[in-house]
Amino acid sequence: MEDHHPEISEDRLFFFEREKIVVDDFDATGFILDIGGGGRGVIGKLKGEQVIAIDPSKRELEVAAAGPLKIIMDATNLQFLDGTFSTATSFYTLMYIKRTDDHKKAFSEAFRVLTPRGRLFIWDAVFPPRFDEDKDIAVFPLTVQLPDEEIDAGYVVLWPEEGRDLSYYVGLAENAGFEVVSQRESDQMFFLELRKP
Repeated sequence: MEDHHPEISEDRLFFFEREKIVVDDFDATGFILDIGGGGRGVIGKLKGEQVIAIDPSKRELEVAAAGPLKIIMDATNLQFLDGTFSTATSFYTLMYIKRTDDHKKAFSEAFRVLTPRGRLFIWDAVFPPRFDEDKDIAVFPLTVQLPDEEIDAGYVVLWPEEGRDLSYYVGLAENAGFEVVSQRESDQMFFLELRKP
């Protein structure tokens, strides 16, 4: 599991039901910026050498599959020129960004480095308000279906103080300047396709 630490007490863990997520192939020209592309590296497995995977964790990048160019970098301070990419992705990365101010920076930075008409695809977890004050760590088991591969993954993260759902992220995206192209949400996850005008 991503970010699992053995010293965490099992009593603090809340396990969501395993969810299956289908990640279809998508058209993209040039390099794809994969924000938080370490760990399971789902987008890197899908698009290979077309991907530039950034992650603040060297360890997460080291365990990701070969193929993408891997760079240690924070989503709130992207070291790329304006308008560098026509496509960016984020797969279960926003859940690890703790503060709303940092979410705002991440959306603003993604907007900045995309070309006009550039797209940002996001797959991420929905956090309802916490059910049990003693269970402050959320565990999201996933089965990710790619066109040629199925990946079992688990994402473990401190449960945020406030709930975070699709409308929370749509608000952040629109405030950054994005247009929503498509969206869908289940009890435990959401998908967003955003476009820079």
